[in-house]
Amino acid sequence: MHRKTIQINDLTIGYPGKIKRYIVAQHINASICSSQLTCLLGANGVGKSTLLRTLSAFQPKISGAIYLLGKEVNEYTHAELAKVISVVLTDKPDIYNMTVKEMVGLGRCPYTNFWGKLSVDDEKIVERALAQVKINHLSHRTIHTLSDGERQKTMIAKALAQDTPIIFLDEPTAFLDFPSKVEMMQLLHRLSRETDKTIFLSTHDVELALQIADNIWLMEKEKGVLIGTPEDLAIDGTLNRFFARKGIVFEESTGLFRVESECKYSVCVKGEGVSFAMVRKALKRNGISVDSDSMASVTIDIADNLYNVQSKNKTIATFDSIDALIAEVKQRLTEL
Repeated sequence: MHRKTIQINDLTIGYPGKIKRYIVAQHINASICSSQLTCLLGANGVGKSTLLRTLSAFQPKISGAIYLLGKEVNEYTHAELAKVISVVLTDKPDIYNMTVKEMVGLGRCPYTNFWGKLSVDDEKIVERALAQVKINHLSHRTIHTLSDGERQKTMIAKALAQDTPIIFLDEPTAFLDFPSKVEMMQLLHRLSRETDKTIFLSTHDVELALQIADNIWLMEKEKGVLIGTPEDLAIDGTLNRFFARKGIVFEESTGLFRVESECKYSVCVKGEGVSFAMVRKALKRNGISVDSDSMASVTIDIADNLYNVQSKNKTIATFDSIDALIAEVKQRLTEL
């Protein structure tokens, strides 16, 4: 059951100035629910980090209202906010001689006494957080020996140990290789479901966000914030308009983007399946479009994992690799 945990009414964010305020974005109206992964997308400098800092009360809003669990953010004390919001930042913690379990245990600070000693219940919560992120085996490793992915998982476990209903993350997939990015986004999506928490993050990994997120926030300077599911934003054309750039094409059939190369030549390709798709991809990357014109000067016939180059209905070369095929086709086309 999705619960509305964050409500934003006519929010304006920015920075105060001695003479004039600097407005980053205004008239933001939105809500965020539990058990969902929401991703904030936008160009560099558009204000994603400013919005995250404002929602988490790290910096004051210019105007408007932010309700967390039905209570305006300004009505919370710092101690109360620490039990409502946990934040995972992009910066790598430069820490030595602290174990993963000790770092995750710091998430219990809002609940411990002056000395910071963990109770039996605190220890259980820490163990649960480690298990939820599946890093129990790293408990006794020191932070500085971890990979970027392991370190990021540790910080997420720390946020879980803080036991807040809301978790904000700023670029959690930065510095990670592609498989680790996928794993991180899948982890956050799973945690939103299993823990019934509200997870809101900023990211530049558009493709992953469109495939994994439940809701997308598109932030731009002119139009403010546009919100919807990836599918709804694809159908109404918002994604296509938002990311419209030369060389970038949005495919409505897949809901994803692809790079479009300028094509100087064209050939006819006959075939089907994966081989056909890969040949077409390689041709387009090399500036050669694919059509079904049987009168094309060069035809590629794909059969039995072989690539037959034909001209005037006569096979002139056969290859078993796309690399060799492309080299031959390019040479034939430039000679015409």
